[in-house]
Amino acid sequence: MADVCEPKARRSGGREARRALRAAPVAAEARPIRAGMEGGQYRPLTEAGVARIHEAALAALEQIGLANAPPSGVEILTGAGAILGEDGRIRFPRALVEDMLAVAARDITLFARDPAHDLHLLPGRVHYGTAGAAVHVVDLASGTYRDSTARDLWEAARLAEHLDNIHFFQRTMVCRDVPDNFDMDINTLYACLAGTRKHVGTSFSDPAHVAGGMELIHMVAGGEAQWRARPFVSNSNCFVVPPMKFAEDACRTMELLVRAGMPILLLSAGQAGATAPAPIATAIVQAVAECLAGVVYVNAMIPGHPAIFGTWPFVSDLRTGAMSGGSAEQALLTAGCAQMHRFYGLPGGAAAGIADAKLPDMQAGWEQAISNVLAGLAGLNLVYEAGGMFASLLGFSPEGLVLADDLIGQALRCVRGIEVAEDLVGLEAMREVCLGGPGHYLGAGETLRLMQTEYVYPALADRTSPKEWEELGRPELLARAAARKAEILAASAEPLVPPEVDRAVRERFNIRF
Repeated sequence: MADVCEPKARRSGGREARRALRAAPVAAEARPIRAGMEGGQYRPLTEAGVARIHEAALAALEQIGLANAPPSGVEILTGAGAILGEDGRIRFPRALVEDMLAVAARDITLFARDPAHDLHLLPGRVHYGTAGAAVHVVDLASGTYRDSTARDLWEAARLAEHLDNIHFFQRTMVCRDVPDNFDMDINTLYACLAGTRKHVGTSFSDPAHVAGGMELIHMVAGGEAQWRARPFVSNSNCFVVPPMKFAEDACRTMELLVRAGMPILLLSAGQAGATAPAPIATAIVQAVAECLAGVVYVNAMIPGHPAIFGTWPFVSDLRTGAMSGGSAEQALLTAGCAQMHRFYGLPGGAAAGIADAKLPDMQAGWEQAISNVLAGLAGLNLVYEAGGMFASLLGFSPEGLVLADDLIGQALRCVRGIEVAEDLVGLEAMREVCLGGPGHYLGAGETLRLMQTEYVYPALADRTSPKEWEELGRPELLARAAARKAEILAASAEPLVPPEVDRAVRERFNIRF
């Protein structure tokens, strides 16, 4: 009888050892997933396809050019060698584009207030974060949408601070309770900075708001010199209005921020079938052409200024013209853009992780997973909108962001791939188990050694058996996400800036949260 029970005892001991090992902290460099894992295994474009897109983009810049440059932009661009046509369009000779690509910044670091969260944008290194400008918050309890507020944005930033797989934070929603546009820009910026020490992305609705925004940033940084040494905020700048037109106010904002030392996301956000060509490849051509114009613009001001190649084309459902951020076509567009970034050797960002679903449900799961995995496998440096975005960017769900931490963890494990090192394909463990051993690998030394460095365990997803699930009271995923959200917010109720800075900011600006 003792012989019959022996395997059970051995298995139980192995389970306890595994539980103890999972509970032990793992050094950051030994974790199975982390920010900056190297992608690039997936290439939806052939080498010939990449070359054709590049040539077509250069031809579009030379032959079509961009309209509506502000007078300051005309001066900057023509001074660098661009040509102002009689039709008012700026055209870019191929040699000018190539010269500016040669001096453009590569391998840049986007700093965070906490250096542990600095983003090193080496080729193919993948980081997931947020973005979007949702005008609603998904109320999970009622299943309805309500207007988003400054406090909602601050709480979203606080969640991002505590979610390991959210590597940077850019505004997820609009502060609709702040009617004044300047106050809205300031509240947007400060809600992000007060909620997280990770790198923050922001935007300004008017160039006149830049001075106030920079004053706020200098207050948080401790001075202009400290800011310029480690600029921890980047500007998400829609400097173009597709197709092939400059956005004058955004361009003026960009000029001010480049001179203020802020990294720039050069964002081209056409919509295939509407403001961009319907063919996926040609939508990429237009986005690449527009962003190359941005590369010329920025580097004509300050050669080597940190700029992110933000090809960010979206997809239309051609039956209705509505945006379809959760489609397979969107996933392919983003992955194709990532491949073009790697072709140029430039740090790049694009959108993934968007759900067309209205609530965190099965549709949202497949939509978010497909595009996040493809973006990571394609080696996209900055995966924007990777979590929390629903209804094609109209709604933000805080519980959805918490769930995205698990989802992105699985995506990062796919990005890491399979390692075939000598010690991982050796036969010693197989010999021990199969030749006179227990006949299983539970509790084996190799199994225990790799548990925390090779395998990823979700924080919320359920992997119990049906019997265990019943015994646990049938826990529901969304309820667990809501509980995790509440736990984080309860433990992080104070702004993440020194109290004296917070007081000074609130005395100087109309902070609404």
